[in-house]
Amino acid sequence: MSNIEKVQKKKILYVQTSGIDTPERLYAPFILAMTAKAMDLEPAIYFLIKGVTVLKKGAVDNIKLGGFPTVKEVMDQAIKAGVKIYACTQSCEMIGMPKGDLIEGITVAGAATVNDLVLEADGVLYF
Repeated sequence: MSNIEKVQKKKILYVQTSGIDTPERLYAPFILAMTAKAMDLEPAIYFLIKGVTVLKKGAVDNIKLGGFPTVKEVMDQAIKAGVKIYACTQSCEMIGMPKGDLIEGITVAGAATVNDLVLEADGVLYF
C-alpha cells in the first residue's frame, strides 16, 4: 500500500482540567481514550490547570471509586495501551509542580501544542 493509499487514523483529544480534588471526574478521559485506542483511533489526553495534579507521582495511587480500580491503575493501562498523555507546562509552573514530580510517560508541552492538538483532532472532549 502506498503512502497515498494509507488512511490516516481519526484523532480524538480529551482535555482534563479537573484535578485530584474531584476524583469522580478522573476516570473518564482514561477509559474513553483506551476505548478510542481499541476502536483504532489515535487518542491523546492533555492535562491543564488543576488537571496536572493527577499526573504527580503518587497523587492518584489510592484514589478509588466504587468497584473501579484505582485511578493509577487505569492511568497505567492507558499509558501501556499507547495513549499519548500531555501535561501543560504553564499549569505545572502555575501550581509549583516541578517536571521531575510527574509520572513517567508524560510529555510536557505548552499552549502551542494544545492548540495544534485541537486543530488536528477530529473531536475534542473536555473534563
